[in-house]
Amino acid sequence: MDNSISNIITEIAQELDCGNDCYYNSKTKQIIAIPNYSQISDQEEFNEDFQSELKKVNEDDFIKIEILKSFESFKIMEQFVEQLTDRQFKSELKNILQNKKPFQNFKNKIDYSYFRESWFLFKQSEIEIIVKNKLEC
Repeated sequence: MDNSISNIITEIAQELDCGNDCYYNSKTKQIIAIPNYSQISDQEEFNEDFQSELKKVNEDDFIKIEILKSFESFKIMEQFVEQLTDRQFKSELKNILQNKKPFQNFKNKIDYSYFRESWFLFKQSEIEIIVKNKLEC
């Protein structure tokens, strides 16, 4: 995979992780990131603010790559937990994933742990794999 495609995949994955849908034109290698429509409270303001971007992605040859669905994010969390070697922490995270508010509680547990950086690297890598598959690279 050439370096520019690798950089594109990384950039798209980062945008998805921030809650933005991405549109990618493989001919021009242009990426347009727009906040996911379902997370917007003022639809009229959204359409106004992103009018030119929305028009462009609807007219040109853009591939839409949407933010992860909750089951996809949950699967990444499960995969992360499974690869942990610290049995105590692994057990705590498994318990969190089986109870109420798994996303919030997982984030809280990870944010104050030794594994915080490992989690971000793992999640970025997994999202990049999803992006690569969607772009069929």
